[in-house]
Amino acid sequence: MDVESTSREGAPAAVAPQRTAAPAPASAPAPASQQHSPGLRRARLGVADIAFFVVSAAAPLTVMAGVAPLAIGVGGLGAPVGYLIAGATLALFAVGFTTMTRHVRHGGGFYAFITRGLGRPAGFGAATLALLAYNGMQIGVYGLLATGTQDALKALWGVDVPWPVIAFAGVGVIWFLGYRSIEFGAKVLGVLLLAETGILVLLAGGVLLDGGAEGLALDSFAPSNVLVPGTGAVLAFAFAAFTGFESTAIYRREARDPGRTIPRATFIAVGFLGLFYAFSVWIVIQAFGSSQVVKAVADDPLGLFFTATSQYVGDWAAALMHVFIVTSIIASQLAFHNAINRYALSLAQEGVLPPALGRVHPRHRSPYVAGLAQSALALVVVAGFVLAGADPYQQLLLWMNTPGMIGLLALQAVTAVAVFCFFRRVRHEEGRWRTAVVPVAATVLMVGALWLVIAKIDLMTAAPFTTNALLVLTVPAAFALGVAVALRIRRTRPEVYARFAAEPED
Repeated sequence: MDVESTSREGAPAAVAPQRTAAPAPASAPAPASQQHSPGLRRARLGVADIAFFVVSAAAPLTVMAGVAPLAIGVGGLGAPVGYLIAGATLALFAVGFTTMTRHVRHGGGFYAFITRGLGRPAGFGAATLALLAYNGMQIGVYGLLATGTQDALKALWGVDVPWPVIAFAGVGVIWFLGYRSIEFGAKVLGVLLLAETGILVLLAGGVLLDGGAEGLALDSFAPSNVLVPGTGAVLAFAFAAFTGFESTAIYRREARDPGRTIPRATFIAVGFLGLFYAFSVWIVIQAFGSSQVVKAVADDPLGLFFTATSQYVGDWAAALMHVFIVTSIIASQLAFHNAINRYALSLAQEGVLPPALGRVHPRHRSPYVAGLAQSALALVVVAGFVLAGADPYQQLLLWMNTPGMIGLLALQAVTAVAVFCFFRRVRHEEGRWRTAVVPVAATVLMVGALWLVIAKIDLMTAAPFTTNALLVLTVPAAFALGVAVALRIRRTRPEVYARFAAEPED
């Protein structure tokens, strides 16, 4: 275990002269309402379980069928390489991130890492931004769930259901799945993830066996097709496709042997997503042929994968794809819902959020009050968009998801800085490569990714400049609000400030 002390900046700094050290000094006691309440189930999740949560949050089938055609449209044949570059960049980030997990035994995810490296004010800012980002990602996707379900019902049975009905029903389904035990959620996500990836594997098998429209070719990986003006836009889409992969650390308290499980799950998730995305995009290019795929995207971008599946596998598979896109969206929302609940649980148990949010269900051992609060927030936000007559896709989805996606990229960039600062402050036995060289490189690359996404935001939102500016500015505003809260709590509730992200949880 690490020895924790408080630095001048207020960050709990770990000092580890050997691989083991004396226990951390006790911080301020937990609130009375938390001292005897049941906790989350310990040592229940293995590598596969956590990887399911992370990959499900990314919604691979939805990303491929709904977003990859746009990447091909702006980047051409070289689009698959964009996903490989994004995956490699995030794998580099994961090196420092997972190295630091050995020293930060806390279930608070990003905010705990940033607190250790940059101080408590920055940690409060990160916590506030994380709540905004994860809620934005989760709640916005109810708009996608509504439109995706509408499309599936129309395509399969010719039924037309108002989108608010679907969205409100979705809130109830996600609440129930999150209310149940974490093992139950892991099993549900496992089944749904296998279904959505399975249909893409079927498409790949059909294209490979048939040889594609013009024969199988590797021209997508030729420099002449990668080094084109549209590659920057492809990278923006690609980085957005990995959203949520870093949430492995949130499940630390529920993981078996977290020192091994979390790093392995993180690298498996990043590696799988990068390779699977690149392979799936390459497959759909082969399905239409290098000379025709861009035209096919222009003619029917949202139907690209459905058309290919019908042609190479059968209409029945295309029908299944409609269903599995809906289940893919549900899996993504459940994964984000669980992550939000655990953030809120940690913050409540530290006294930052209301103590009631720190309650754990006595039988399911789920953060059920936090889950109920998150679902209530989702109902209010969705109802607000409904009353405003907003479009579920163009406004609910894009306006909520965009600051969420930018916020998570910003948190990754700040975490990369925190990793570097943390290992400069403490004695450790980790190699210089993982604690200095890689974190600096990851910081540069993550800042570049953040800049790309912001620069290409109009491709993602199709909104005017003023709207896009407001969506982007929400991110630094949330961080600044958290810093302001930290300074106020330091002055008015010093015991809460001292407890923030300071007490090891395992």
